[in-house]
Amino acid sequence: MGRLPRAVSITVCFALLLGVAACRNASAETTASAESRAGAPARGQPDAASANAALMVQEGRRIFRFDTFGDEAFWTGVLRLHEPLSQVSPRTALAVGLKVDVDALPRKVVAALKAGRVDLDDPAVTLALLEADAVLGVKGVVEGGALRSIGLTCALCHSTVDDSLAPGVGRRLDGWANQDLNVGAIVGLSPNLEAIADLLSKGGTPVDVATVKVVLGSWGPGMYDAELNLDAKGLRPDGKAAATRIPPAFGLAGVNLHTWTGWGSVPYWNAYVAVTQMRGIGTFFDPRLDDAARFPVAAATGLADVRPGPGQEDLVTPKLGALHLYQLSLRSPPAPAGSFDPGAAASGKALFAGKARCATCHVAPLFTEPGWALHTAAEMAIDDFQAQRSPDGRYRTAPLRGLWTHMKRGFYHDGRFGTLAEVVDHYDRNGIGNGGVPLGLDAGEKAALAEYLKSL
Repeated sequence: MGRLPRAVSITVCFALLLGVAACRNASAETTASAESRAGAPARGQPDAASANAALMVQEGRRIFRFDTFGDEAFWTGVLRLHEPLSQVSPRTALAVGLKVDVDALPRKVVAALKAGRVDLDDPAVTLALLEADAVLGVKGVVEGGALRSIGLTCALCHSTVDDSLAPGVGRRLDGWANQDLNVGAIVGLSPNLEAIADLLSKGGTPVDVATVKVVLGSWGPGMYDAELNLDAKGLRPDGKAAATRIPPAFGLAGVNLHTWTGWGSVPYWNAYVAVTQMRGIGTFFDPRLDDAARFPVAAATGLADVRPGPGQEDLVTPKLGALHLYQLSLRSPPAPAGSFDPGAAASGKALFAGKARCATCHVAPLFTEPGWALHTAAEMAIDDFQAQRSPDGRYRTAPLRGLWTHMKRGFYHDGRFGTLAEVVDHYDRNGIGNGGVPLGLDAGEKAALAEYLKSL
C-alpha cells in the first residue's frame, strides 16, 4: 500500500485522535454509570458507605448507652434488684460508682445541684434520676413513685463521666472503664442471691449464699469476674479475688482480640457479655465452653450454645453490627497537657522501641500485636491462674493508648502492679519472653519509660 498524502495523513490521525477521545469519554461515562449503580456518590451527594456508617454509629451509640437486650427478665425477674435499688440514696449510688449524665438532667435540677439544694440522702431523688434516664447503664421503669423494673446496658461498666458538675456527675465519656463501679456490692444487694448460689452449684460443688457474698465482696471498685458463671472459681488459690479490672472499650479499631485473656474479637465479647453476663435474650455460641473439666458450670448450664426461648425474639444478634462499629469509632483520648514530662517521654519513646524492647509486643500505633496477640504466663513472668480460665490459656498483649485513663486500679489484668514504676521494674528484672534476660535499665531510664507510657 502506498504512502498517503500528508494532508490525508493528518486528517486520518486527527480523526483517530477524536475517536480515541470519544472512546475515553464513553468509557468514563460507562465507568461513572457503573459506579453510580454500585452506590458511588454523584457529585454533591453523600457517599453511600459513609452515610450508612454514620447511621450505624448513631444506632450503635444508642444501643451502647440504652439497650438492655431484655435483661430485665434476670435483674428484675430473678435477682429482684429493683427492690433494694428503690431504697438507695443518690449518695450511696455515687459511692458504689454509679454515674449521672448531666446532659440528661432538667436545667432546674442542674441548678439545684449546683446550689446544693438537692437532698442526696433521699431515695426519691434516685428514682427521679432513673426516670430521667440519667444514671449511666441503668434503665429503670418508675411508675406511681415506685421502681417497677431495672435493666443494665453496656454503659454501666464501659462509660464514666467527666465530673464537670460534681464527683460522679458530668458529661458522658463512652468507652472509658468505670474504675469506681463496685459491681459486687451492687449485685450483693439482691434479695435473691440463692439464684446465683444455685447456678454456681451446678458445676458439681455446692455453693451457699454466704460464699456468694464473700466472692462478691472481694471484687471491689473497678473489678468484675466474667468467668465466675463458667467455672465457679470465685477466689484465687491465694485467697485473693478472681475478678479482673474492667477494661476500656475505646481504641479497639484494628485490634483483634479483646479483654485480658483474648477469647475472641469485639463482636464476640459483645455477644458473650450481652447473653451470658448481662443475661439478655439472644444467641451465643462457643463450643469451647462445653469442656466440663475447665468450665463445669458452663457445660452444665448449656452456655456453649444459648438461644432465645420459645416465642422469644433475639434481642442481641441484630444489634451486634452497629454496636461493633460504634465501639470501633471510639478513639483513645490523648493524654492531657501537663500530665507527663514531654522531655522524659521522648527519651522513654526511644527506650520503648530499643533497649527496653517493649515494642517487641506493643507494636505502634496499635500498641498490641497485629494478629493473634496472646502469650503464655511464663513469657510474662507471672502466674497463669486467669489465663487458664480462658480457652487458649494465655494473656493478651493489652493496647496501651489511653493508659492514663485507667490507672486508678493498678496494672495488668488484676491490678497486681500498683504503679507504672512497678510494671517497668517487673520487666527490668525478668526481661521479655521465656528465659528473658534482665533489661538493665537504670533509674533515669525507668522513669523516662513510665513518662512515655503516660503520654500514649
